[in-house]
Amino acid sequence: MSESARTLADVRSDNDTWDITTSVGSTALFVAAARALEAQKPDPLALDPFAEVFCRAVGGPWAAVLDGQAPDHPLKSPEFGQHFVTFQAARTRYFDAYFQRVAQAGVRQIVLLAAGLDSRAYRLDWASGTTIYELDQPQVLDFKREAVGATATAERREVAIDLREDWPQALRDSGFQPDQPSAWIAEGLLIYLPASAQEQLFTGIDALASSGSYLAVEEGRPMDREVFQAKVYQAKDIDDERSQWWQLVYNEQVAPAAQWFGERRWTAQDTTLLDYLKTVGRSVDSADTEAANMLASITLVSATKS
Repeated sequence: MSESARTLADVRSDNDTWDITTSVGSTALFVAAARALEAQKPDPLALDPFAEVFCRAVGGPWAAVLDGQAPDHPLKSPEFGQHFVTFQAARTRYFDAYFQRVAQAGVRQIVLLAAGLDSRAYRLDWASGTTIYELDQPQVLDFKREAVGATATAERREVAIDLREDWPQALRDSGFQPDQPSAWIAEGLLIYLPASAQEQLFTGIDALASSGSYLAVEEGRPMDREVFQAKVYQAKDIDDERSQWWQLVYNEQVAPAAQWFGERRWTAQDTTLLDYLKTVGRSVDSADTEAANMLASITLVSATKS
């Protein structure tokens, strides 16, 4: 285990598991709440009606924050919360547009890595014959299936597996055809994997993706090691979702995705989140240093395989 991973030893371990309200699983609720809050705006960047459904299915603070009854929730803070909601909305818009492009290109195999509370199988218009493979922890998939209360707009196949296990074989066992084009997404995922697991994930994608396949990735630039470790230790004494997040992530990167895939027959294009926010007309000014650094560190990547 790496040095940065050892700072998380009391929270994360090589074989840790979670449901939708614990550990890494709870971050999906945090993100869903952000998408639901974006939907309440008069001019939302993206609309995900299922985000509210998930939050209300869990209840408690996740429902209260949507009703304005949790003023101390991190998502309601005028600085961090405002910009985190904008970040999630922009990220959703970027990846929704990506899937619209791959569908128009004729790709009919979609792979959601660490699917979490991604509702695209239910809310996007998919062409006939599309199969969507959702990979995640079994308890997370169970929750989504039970909470969503709707029929998917494509054939949806759950692949209940931890991405640190042999997920490529599990995907093939679920009917995935490596000789046919596919489209992949790693959204809100890489920060929860050490560099070695990121390498394994990238290698698995490259091995299973045929010519004509697509990939979209969100990645963050690692922080200074000492600054990161200080954040982790400080978070141990603060009991809120924003602080607990520091104890769940790995401050590692195997390589920038555009570089890694660009060296392996993929043509990649990347854009910083800040640049993308400008293209969609959203302000990124923030007096919250942590929020500003978060926005500045994120890159969105799209790639195609020749």
